[in-house]
Amino acid sequence: MICENCKQRPATITLTQVKNGQQITKHYCEICSQQLHQHDHSQNEHVPLQQLFADWFGIPTWSANAPKSQQQEEHLICPNCGMTYKQFLHDGKFNCPTCYDAFRDELPQVMKRLHNGATRHVGKMPGAVNATYKLKQEIEGLRNDMKKAVEEERFEDAATLRDQARKLEKELHGGDLNG
Repeated sequence: MICENCKQRPATITLTQVKNGQQITKHYCEICSQQLHQHDHSQNEHVPLQQLFADWFGIPTWSANAPKSQQQEEHLICPNCGMTYKQFLHDGKFNCPTCYDAFRDELPQVMKRLHNGATRHVGKMPGAVNATYKLKQEIEGLRNDMKKAVEEERFEDAATLRDQARKLEKELHGGDLNG
């Protein structure tokens, strides 16, 4: 996605504002975002935390009229600290590491809504992390291609892709990254 302001650099920052139930989303590069919003005082408005997260996660505020799926989500509880899924949505953070496992099935939906459908990082990363990330992405791509080849009954291609993925996994886990 390209920056809506300069139309030159990749947009790595998404600004979403919800006012009076109307959602406005803008996509900026890092430079334009800093220039355009350095004097933005709209962030100082007082918004109830529950309303803020309800807007972020695209859910209505909790009520007795909640759809059945939301009522079921209220019964999800972390076995370690006792935090409910409803509390997580309200507070916007977990109480303990076990919460991640307890609410694992719900997190992809929450993250998609939070990041406007994006499920992959597109911003800057330190060099070593970036090399590892690229390698993992390449392995994932090979695995997806392998699955497609098996579905299409191209077993020799699938075996080649499997071998390539294994080689990259050895490189990833063996620490043979040179760059």
